[in-house]
Amino acid sequence: MFNALSGLGGGGQVDPTIADNANTALYACFAVFGVLGGAAHNLLGPRATLLAGALTYPLYAGSFLYYNHRPGSQVFPVTAGALLGAGAGFLWAAQGAVMTSYPPPNRRGTYISLFWCLFNLGGVLGGLLPFALNYNRGDKKGSVSDGTYIAFMAFMLVGAALTVLVLPPARIVRDDGTRATRVTFSSPATEGAEILKLFANWKMLLALPAAWASNFFYTYQFNNVNSGLFTLRTRGLNNVFYWGAQMIGSAGIGYFLDFGFASRRKRGLFGVAAVAAVGTAIWGGGLANQLSYNAVPVPDPIDFKDGHRYAGPFLLYFSYGLLDAMFQSLIYWIIGALANDSQILSRYVGFYKGVQSAGAAVAWQVDRRHTPLMSQLIVNWGLMTISYPLLALLVFLAVKDESYSVSSVEDGREKDSKLSAPTSFH
Repeated sequence: MFNALSGLGGGGQVDPTIADNANTALYACFAVFGVLGGAAHNLLGPRATLLAGALTYPLYAGSFLYYNHRPGSQVFPVTAGALLGAGAGFLWAAQGAVMTSYPPPNRRGTYISLFWCLFNLGGVLGGLLPFALNYNRGDKKGSVSDGTYIAFMAFMLVGAALTVLVLPPARIVRDDGTRATRVTFSSPATEGAEILKLFANWKMLLALPAAWASNFFYTYQFNNVNSGLFTLRTRGLNNVFYWGAQMIGSAGIGYFLDFGFASRRKRGLFGVAAVAAVGTAIWGGGLANQLSYNAVPVPDPIDFKDGHRYAGPFLLYFSYGLLDAMFQSLIYWIIGALANDSQILSRYVGFYKGVQSAGAAVAWQVDRRHTPLMSQLIVNWGLMTISYPLLALLVFLAVKDESYSVSSVEDGREKDSKLSAPTSFH
C-alpha cells in the first residue's frame, strides 16, 4: 500500500515538495533504524517487531489526508514520515530475517520471489484504488481524493493486524524435522557490538553500492516519469502494472537462481550477469524517453486513452518495475546465501536496508532541489552499473557451493556447519 501511495508521485499531491520533505525524514530515520532493526528483531522476536513497524504506515497515509485539508502545514506529514522511517526499519529487518532464514537454501530464491509477489500484490491493489476513485476526474492533474487516503489507511491497518499470525523461528519445522534456524540468546550489548562490526565487514562493504542504488531510483521514476508525464487516473493505472511487473521479475529471477543447472556460486554469477544485461537495456530506454522532455509536469499529460502516445512511456515504466524486482531479489538471494542463522541475517538485512534508505533520503532531496532530470537518470544508471561487478565479486568470494551451510553465532563469531538440505517448511 505504501508503494502504491508513493508511486502516485508526490504522495498523490499536486506539489511533490511535501512528499519530498516527508520522505527525506522517512528515509533518514530509516537509515538509522534499519541498521538497528536487526537488533530489535533479535531482542523482541519477529511478531512484535513486525507489528510495531506496521502500525506506523497508516499514520503516514493519514498525514496526507490531513494535508489535503490544511495544505499550509507540513509538520504532521514530516513527523509521520520520520515515525514511519523508524517503524519501517523494524519491519523490514524482521521481514528480511524471516524471508532469508526460514526457507531451505535450495528454495530460497523461490521464497524470496513468493514474498515479492505478495508484497507487490498490495501495490497492484493500491494502484487500482486511485485509478477507480479518481477515474471520473478525467485527464486532470491534482491531488487524490480523501476517499483514496482513507482506503489506504484501512488496508494498512488490516496488514498490521495480520502480523500477529507470524510464527517465531523456533516454531518453524521443515519436512525433515530440522528447525529453520538455531535460536541463541541475544543481549543489547551483544547486538550493539555486532552492529558496529558490520561497518568493517567486507561482505557488507561489497554490497553497499547495490544497497545505496536499490531505492535511489524511486524518486526519479515516481516523480519525474509517472507523476510528471501522466494524468492523475493514469498514474494509478500505471502503478497496477509497475507493481505487477515486479511480481513477474521477482518470480523469474527467483526461479532462475533456484534452478539446479549449476552450482550455487555459478547461479549467482549468472544471475548478476542477467540482471546487468536487462538493467542496461531498460536504462537505455529510459535515456531515449528522457531526451523527449526537460521538465515536469509536461504541459499536455498523457492519458491511458491516448493510444500510441501512451504505449512507449507506459512500457518503460512497466520495465522499471520489472528491473527493480529483479535487482532487489538478486541482492536478497546473495545476502541469504551468506548465512542461514536468523540473527546474522537480520543484521545483514538491517545494514542493507539502512544503507538503502540513506540513499533514498539523498535522492528525495536531489529531486527537491530540482536537479536536471537527465542528471538524475545518469546517476541512477551509473549507481546500478557500478554495483554489478561488486555483487559478482561478492558471489565469487563469499557464496559457497555446498548445498546447505548453516551459520551460527557463538561469542560474537560466525561459524559454519553443514547439514543435509530439506525440501520445504511448514
